Amino acid sequence: MRTYRLILTAAALCFAWLQIPLASADVGDLDENCDGCHGESGVSTEGDVPSIAGVSAFVLEEYMLEYRDRVRPCRESKYRSGDLDRPATDMCTIAEELTDEQITELAEHFAAKTYVPAQQAFDAALAAEGSKIHRRSCEKCHSDGGSLAEDEAGMLAGQWMPYLEQVFADYASGQRNMMEDTMKEKIDELDAASITALLHYYASLQ
Repeated sequence: MRTYRLILTAAALCFAWLQIPLASADVGDLDENCDGCHGESGVSTEGDVPSIAGVSAFVLEEYMLEYRDRVRPCRESKYRSGDLDRPATDMCTIAEELTDEQITELAEHFAAKTYVPAQQAFDAALAAEGSKIHRRSCEKCHSDGGSLAEDEAGMLAGQWMPYLEQVFADYASGQRNMMEDTMKEKIDELDAASITALLHYYASLQ
C-alpha cells in the first residue's frame, strides 16, 4: 500500500511539473499553461515569444496543427512565469498532447482576447523604409501593416522584433512551411537590409 501511494504521489508531481494538457483538461487549465510562456491572457512580455491574444482562431489552429505534425520549428523554451521549476518544453511536445477539440477551443479562446502590441524600441528611419517595403511586398496579404486578424495571415504589427527576426530566418532557410509559392518568392526578394527595415516598421506599430 505504501509503495502504491508513493507511485500515485510521484505521478501527481510529474503532472504538476510538466503541466501536461491531458484530454480531460478544460480550456481554463490549458490557458494557464499557455500563459506560462505567452504571458497573461496571451500577451507576451518576452522578446522571443509571440503574443497570441487576438490572433485569428483560424491562424492559431493551423499553427497548432502544424506543430503537432512537426512541420514547424520546435525550439525548446523555459517557462517564463508561474512555476519556474517546470522543465523546458517546446510547442511540438505541447501540441502532441492536445486533442483536435482542445486545439479548436484554445484557438477560439485566445482569438477572443484583445491583441496588445509590444512596447519596444525601434529606429524611426528604418521603420519609414520598412513601411515602403511592406506596402510594396507585403500589404496584399498583411493589410494595415499586418494588424488585422481577419486577414487570417498572422499578426505582424506590434509583435516582438526578436520573434519576427527568427520567423524571417526560418522562412529564408526553408524551416517554416510556406503553403503559397508567392510567399516564397516574396521572401527571396528581401535582402538583409530590407528584413531589418521591416522588423523596425512592425515594431513601430504600437
